[in-house]
Amino acid sequence: MTDSDALGWRSVADLIGNHPDADVALIGAGLNERSLTPGRCDLGPKAFRAVLPRFSTYDVETGETLDLRVHDAGDLALKAVTPDRAFDPVREAVAAQGGRALTVLVGGNNAITRPGVHGTGLERTGLLTLDAHFDLRDTDQGLTNGNPVQALLEDGLSGERISQVGLAPFANTRRAHDKAKAAGISVRTARACREPGLAVVVAQELERLSRLCEVIYVDFDIDVIDRGQWPASPGARPGGVSVQDFFDATRVIGAHPKVKAVDLTEYDPSLEIGDLGSLTAGRWFCELLAGFASR
Repeated sequence: MTDSDALGWRSVADLIGNHPDADVALIGAGLNERSLTPGRCDLGPKAFRAVLPRFSTYDVETGETLDLRVHDAGDLALKAVTPDRAFDPVREAVAAQGGRALTVLVGGNNAITRPGVHGTGLERTGLLTLDAHFDLRDTDQGLTNGNPVQALLEDGLSGERISQVGLAPFANTRRAHDKAKAAGISVRTARACREPGLAVVVAQELERLSRLCEVIYVDFDIDVIDRGQWPASPGARPGGVSVQDFFDATRVIGAHPKVKAVDLTEYDPSLEIGDLGSLTAGRWFCELLAGFASR
Protein backbone atom coordinates (compact mmCIF):
# COMPACT_ATOMS: atom_id res chain seq x y z
CA MET A 1 0.00 0.00 0.00
CA THR A 2 1.32 3.44 -0.88
CA ASP A 3 1.16 6.47 1.42
CA SER A 4 -1.52 7.94 -0.85
CA ASP A 5 -3.64 4.78 -0.52
CA ALA A 6 -3.43 5.03 3.27
CA LEU A 7 -4.78 8.57 3.10
CA GLY A 8 -7.66 7.51 0.86
CA TRP A 9 -6.13 9.24 -2.15
CA ARG A 10 -5.07 7.05 -5.04
CA SER A 11 -3.29 9.11 -7.64
CA VAL A 12 -2.54 8.57 -11.31
CA ALA A 13 1.13 8.33 -10.34
CA ASP A 14 0.27 5.18 -8.39
CA LEU A 15 -0.72 3.48 -11.65
CA ILE A 16 2.81 3.81 -13.05
CA GLY A 17 5.60 1.40 -12.24
CA ASN A 18 7.49 -1.67 -13.33
CA HIS A 19 4.58 -3.54 -14.90
CA PRO A 20 5.95 -5.69 -17.75
CA ASP A 21 2.50 -7.07 -18.60
CA ALA A 22 0.66 -3.72 -18.66
CA ASP A 23 -1.27 -2.70 -21.76
CA VAL A 24 0.10 0.87 -21.63
CA ALA A 25 3.72 2.04 -21.55
CA LEU A 26 5.18 5.47 -20.75
CA ILE A 27 8.48 6.71 -22.22
CA GLY A 28 10.17 10.05 -21.53
CA ALA A 29 11.85 11.60 -24.56
CA GLY A 30 13.17 15.04 -23.61
CA LEU A 31 14.68 15.96 -26.97
CA ASN A 32 15.45 19.67 -27.17
CA GLU A 33 18.18 20.19 -29.77
CA ARG A 34 17.45 21.96 -33.08
CA SER A 35 14.30 23.66 -31.80
CA LEU A 36 13.39 26.64 -33.96
CA THR A 37 12.68 28.74 -30.87
CA PRO A 38 14.86 28.70 -27.72
CA GLY A 39 13.40 26.75 -24.83
CA ARG A 40 13.69 23.85 -22.41
CA CYS A 41 11.42 21.13 -23.75
CA ASP A 42 13.96 18.69 -22.33
CA LEU A 43 12.44 19.44 -18.91
CA GLY A 44 9.05 18.13 -20.00
CA PRO A 45 9.24 14.48 -18.89
CA LYS A 46 10.47 15.33 -15.37
CA ALA A 47 7.84 18.03 -14.82
CA PHE A 48 5.15 15.75 -16.23
CA ARG A 49 5.99 12.92 -13.84
CA ALA A 50 6.22 15.31 -10.88
CA VAL A 51 2.66 16.58 -11.29
CA LEU A 52 0.88 13.21 -11.58
CA PRO A 53 0.50 12.65 -7.79
CA ARG A 54 -1.88 15.63 -7.81
CA PHE A 55 -4.43 13.78 -9.97
CA SER A 56 -6.93 11.33 -8.54
CA THR A 57 -7.87 8.17 -10.42
CA TYR A 58 -11.58 9.01 -9.91
CA ASP A 59 -13.56 10.97 -12.51
CA VAL A 60 -16.45 12.68 -10.74
CA GLU A 61 -18.18 13.46 -14.07
CA THR A 62 -18.52 9.84 -15.18
CA GLY A 63 -18.33 8.03 -11.85
CA GLU A 64 -15.52 5.87 -13.27
CA THR A 65 -12.22 5.07 -11.57
CA LEU A 66 -9.07 4.43 -13.57
CA ASP A 67 -8.13 0.84 -12.82
CA LEU A 68 -5.20 -0.04 -15.06
CA ARG A 69 -1.45 -0.23 -14.90
CA VAL A 70 1.11 1.73 -16.88
CA HIS A 71 4.58 0.32 -17.44
CA ASP A 72 7.28 2.91 -16.85
CA ALA A 73 9.83 2.36 -19.61
CA GLY A 74 11.99 5.20 -18.28
CA ASP A 75 13.47 8.31 -19.88
CA LEU A 76 15.71 8.20 -22.93
CA ALA A 77 19.15 9.82 -22.64
CA LEU A 78 18.68 12.62 -25.19
CA LYS A 79 20.52 15.53 -23.56
CA ALA A 80 22.43 17.48 -26.26
CA VAL A 81 21.38 14.88 -28.85
CA THR A 82 20.36 16.17 -32.29
CA PRO A 83 17.19 14.89 -34.01
CA ASP A 84 19.13 12.78 -36.51
CA ARG A 85 21.05 11.05 -33.72
CA ALA A 86 17.89 10.67 -31.63
CA PHE A 87 16.14 8.77 -34.44
CA ASP A 88 17.33 5.27 -33.55
CA PRO A 89 16.93 5.54 -29.75
CA VAL A 90 13.36 6.87 -30.03
CA ARG A 91 12.33 4.47 -32.80
CA GLU A 92 13.76 1.48 -30.95
CA ALA A 93 12.14 2.49 -27.65
CA VAL A 94 8.69 2.70 -29.26
CA ALA A 95 9.21 -0.51 -31.23
CA ALA A 96 10.25 -2.31 -28.04
CA GLN A 97 6.78 -1.63 -26.62
CA GLY A 98 5.06 -2.92 -29.75
CA GLY A 99 3.29 -5.72 -27.91
CA ARG A 100 1.30 -3.24 -25.86
CA ALA A 101 -1.98 -1.66 -26.85
CA LEU A 102 -0.74 1.91 -26.31
CA THR A 103 2.66 3.58 -25.97
CA VAL A 104 2.83 7.14 -24.62
CA LEU A 105 5.88 9.21 -25.50
CA VAL A 106 6.33 12.42 -23.48
CA GLY A 107 8.69 14.98 -24.98
CA GLY A 108 10.55 16.89 -25.75
CA ASN A 109 10.20 18.84 -28.95
CA ASN A 110 8.26 17.78 -32.03
CA ALA A 111 11.26 16.11 -33.65
CA ILE A 112 10.39 12.95 -31.66
CA THR A 113 7.31 12.40 -33.84
CA ARG A 114 9.18 11.09 -36.87
CA PRO A 115 11.04 8.28 -35.07
CA GLY A 116 7.91 7.58 -33.06
CA VAL A 117 5.97 6.86 -36.25
CA HIS A 118 8.78 4.64 -37.51
CA GLY A 119 8.59 2.76 -34.23
CA THR A 120 5.04 1.65 -35.02
CA GLY A 121 5.96 0.70 -38.61
CA LEU A 122 5.94 3.36 -41.30
CA GLU A 123 4.33 1.11 -43.92
CA ARG A 124 1.26 0.38 -41.78
CA THR A 125 0.78 3.60 -39.83
CA GLY A 126 -1.36 6.70 -40.28
CA LEU A 127 -0.53 9.99 -38.57
CA LEU A 128 -2.92 12.40 -36.86
CA THR A 129 -1.46 15.67 -35.59
CA LEU A 130 -3.11 18.15 -33.25
CA ASP A 131 -0.88 21.11 -34.00
CA ALA A 132 -0.99 24.82 -34.77
CA HIS A 133 1.66 24.23 -37.47
CA PHE A 134 2.12 22.09 -40.57
CA ASP A 135 5.70 21.10 -39.65
CA LEU A 136 6.49 20.95 -43.36
CA ARG A 137 9.66 23.05 -43.40
CA ASP A 138 12.33 21.88 -45.83
CA THR A 139 14.84 19.33 -44.57
CA ASP A 140 17.83 20.50 -46.62
CA GLN A 141 19.29 22.27 -43.56
CA GLY A 142 18.74 19.25 -41.33
CA LEU A 143 16.06 17.88 -39.04
CA THR A 144 14.35 20.22 -36.56
CA ASN A 145 11.12 20.38 -34.60
CA GLY A 146 9.69 22.27 -37.60
CA ASN A 147 9.88 19.50 -40.19
CA PRO A 148 8.91 16.06 -38.83
CA VAL A 149 5.93 15.78 -41.17
CA GLN A 150 8.04 16.81 -44.17
CA ALA A 151 10.66 14.24 -43.17
CA LEU A 152 8.00 11.53 -42.91
CA LEU A 153 6.73 12.36 -46.40
CA GLU A 154 10.29 12.01 -47.66
CA ASP A 155 10.58 8.71 -45.80
CA GLY A 156 7.65 7.39 -47.82
CA LEU A 157 4.60 8.07 -45.64
CA SER A 158 1.74 8.82 -48.01
CA GLY A 159 0.12 12.21 -47.49
CA GLU A 160 -3.27 10.51 -47.74
CA ARG A 161 -2.41 8.78 -44.46
CA ILE A 162 -1.83 12.09 -42.64
CA SER A 163 -4.48 14.26 -40.94
CA GLN A 164 -3.55 17.65 -39.51
CA VAL A 165 -6.01 19.28 -37.13
CA GLY A 166 -6.02 22.67 -35.38
CA LEU A 167 -3.81 24.66 -37.76
CA ALA A 168 -3.58 28.30 -36.73
CA PRO A 169 -3.95 31.39 -38.95
CA PHE A 170 -0.89 33.62 -39.35
CA ALA A 171 1.34 30.86 -37.98
CA ASN A 172 2.10 29.07 -41.25
CA THR A 173 3.17 29.87 -44.81
CA ARG A 174 1.28 29.53 -48.06
CA ARG A 175 4.07 27.27 -49.27
CA ALA A 176 3.51 24.85 -46.38
CA HIS A 177 -0.24 24.85 -47.06
CA ASP A 178 0.37 24.19 -50.74
CA LYS A 179 2.71 21.34 -49.83
CA ALA A 180 0.03 19.78 -47.65
CA LYS A 181 -2.62 20.04 -50.37
CA ALA A 182 -0.27 18.66 -53.03
CA ALA A 183 0.60 15.70 -50.81
CA GLY A 184 -3.06 14.87 -50.17
CA ILE A 185 -2.93 15.64 -46.45
CA SER A 186 -6.30 16.22 -44.76
CA VAL A 187 -6.15 19.73 -43.27
CA ARG A 188 -8.52 21.07 -40.59
CA THR A 189 -7.90 24.59 -39.30
CA ALA A 190 -8.59 25.78 -35.77
CA ARG A 191 -11.69 27.64 -37.00
CA ALA A 192 -12.96 24.55 -38.82
CA CYS A 193 -12.84 22.72 -35.49
CA ARG A 194 -14.64 25.40 -33.51
CA GLU A 195 -18.26 24.91 -34.58
CA PRO A 196 -18.53 21.11 -34.70
CA GLY A 197 -16.07 20.75 -31.82
CA LEU A 198 -12.52 19.41 -31.86
CA ALA A 199 -13.62 15.99 -30.61
CA VAL A 200 -16.04 15.60 -33.52
CA VAL A 201 -13.41 16.58 -36.09
CA VAL A 202 -10.86 14.25 -34.51
CA ALA A 203 -13.34 11.37 -34.56
CA GLN A 204 -13.95 12.00 -38.26
CA GLU A 205 -10.23 11.98 -39.04
CA LEU A 206 -9.64 8.84 -36.97
CA GLU A 207 -12.37 7.10 -38.94
CA ARG A 208 -10.84 8.27 -42.22
CA LEU A 209 -7.38 7.06 -41.23
CA SER A 210 -8.69 3.76 -39.86
CA ARG A 211 -9.96 2.86 -43.34
CA LEU A 212 -6.43 3.34 -44.73
CA CYS A 213 -4.11 2.10 -41.98
CA GLU A 214 -3.54 -0.78 -39.62
CA VAL A 215 -2.50 1.50 -36.75
CA ILE A 216 -2.63 5.21 -35.98
CA TYR A 217 0.03 7.39 -34.34
CA VAL A 218 -1.13 10.68 -32.78
CA ASP A 219 1.10 13.69 -32.25
CA PHE A 220 -0.30 15.99 -29.56
CA ASP A 221 1.73 19.12 -30.21
CA ILE A 222 0.37 20.96 -27.23
CA ASP A 223 0.90 24.39 -28.81
CA VAL A 224 -2.43 23.76 -30.55
CA ILE A 225 -4.08 25.10 -27.37
CA ASP A 226 -4.94 28.80 -27.09
CA ARG A 227 -1.97 30.61 -25.57
CA GLY A 228 -4.17 32.31 -22.97
CA GLN A 229 -4.89 28.84 -21.54
CA TRP A 230 -1.51 27.33 -22.38
CA PRO A 231 1.54 29.59 -22.06
CA ALA A 232 4.09 26.78 -21.74
CA SER A 233 4.98 26.38 -25.44
CA PRO A 234 6.88 28.98 -27.47
CA GLY A 235 4.75 28.22 -30.54
CA ALA A 236 1.31 28.54 -28.91
CA ARG A 237 -0.78 31.44 -30.28
CA PRO A 238 -3.90 33.33 -29.20
CA GLY A 239 -6.97 31.86 -30.88
CA GLY A 240 -5.96 28.21 -30.61
CA VAL A 241 -8.30 25.45 -29.53
CA SER A 242 -9.74 25.59 -26.01
CA VAL A 243 -8.14 23.43 -23.37
CA GLN A 244 -11.48 21.71 -22.67
CA ASP A 245 -11.85 20.84 -26.36
CA PHE A 246 -8.30 19.47 -26.25
CA PHE A 247 -9.17 17.25 -23.30
CA ASP A 248 -12.39 16.04 -24.95
CA ALA A 249 -10.51 15.16 -28.15
CA THR A 250 -7.82 13.37 -26.14
CA ARG A 251 -10.40 11.06 -24.59
CA VAL A 252 -11.80 10.23 -28.04
CA ILE A 253 -8.28 9.44 -29.27
CA GLY A 254 -7.48 7.26 -26.28
CA ALA A 255 -10.63 5.24 -26.92
CA HIS A 256 -9.90 4.46 -30.57
CA PRO A 257 -8.76 0.84 -30.97
CA LYS A 258 -6.30 1.60 -33.77
CA VAL A 259 -4.38 4.29 -31.87
CA LYS A 260 -1.18 2.43 -31.03
CA ALA A 261 1.13 5.23 -29.94
CA VAL A 262 0.90 8.93 -29.07
CA ASP A 263 3.31 11.68 -28.16
CA LEU A 264 3.04 14.93 -26.21
CA THR A 265 5.41 17.53 -27.65
CA GLU A 266 6.49 21.17 -27.30
CA TYR A 267 5.84 21.33 -23.55
CA ASP A 268 8.38 23.78 -22.10
CA PRO A 269 8.20 23.97 -18.27
CA SER A 270 10.52 27.01 -18.27
CA LEU A 271 7.59 29.05 -19.64
CA GLU A 272 5.24 28.05 -16.81
CA ILE A 273 2.91 30.58 -15.23
CA GLY A 274 2.36 29.05 -11.84
CA ASP A 275 2.01 25.35 -12.59
CA LEU A 276 -0.59 25.69 -15.33
CA GLY A 277 1.49 23.84 -17.90
CA SER A 278 2.21 20.82 -15.73
CA LEU A 279 -1.40 20.56 -14.60
CA THR A 280 -2.59 20.72 -18.21
CA ALA A 281 -0.15 17.99 -19.27
CA GLY A 282 -1.18 15.85 -16.31
CA ARG A 283 -4.88 16.23 -17.08
CA TRP A 284 -4.14 15.29 -20.71
CA PHE A 285 -2.68 12.00 -19.47
CA CYS A 286 -5.73 11.34 -17.30
CA GLU A 287 -8.05 11.91 -20.26
CA LEU A 288 -5.92 9.66 -22.46
CA LEU A 289 -6.07 6.84 -19.92
CA ALA A 290 -9.80 7.33 -19.39
CA GLY A 291 -10.36 7.01 -23.11
CA PHE A 292 -8.15 3.93 -23.28
CA ALA A 293 -10.00 2.30 -20.38
CA SER A 294 -13.22 2.47 -22.42
CA ARG A 295 -11.83 0.41 -25.32
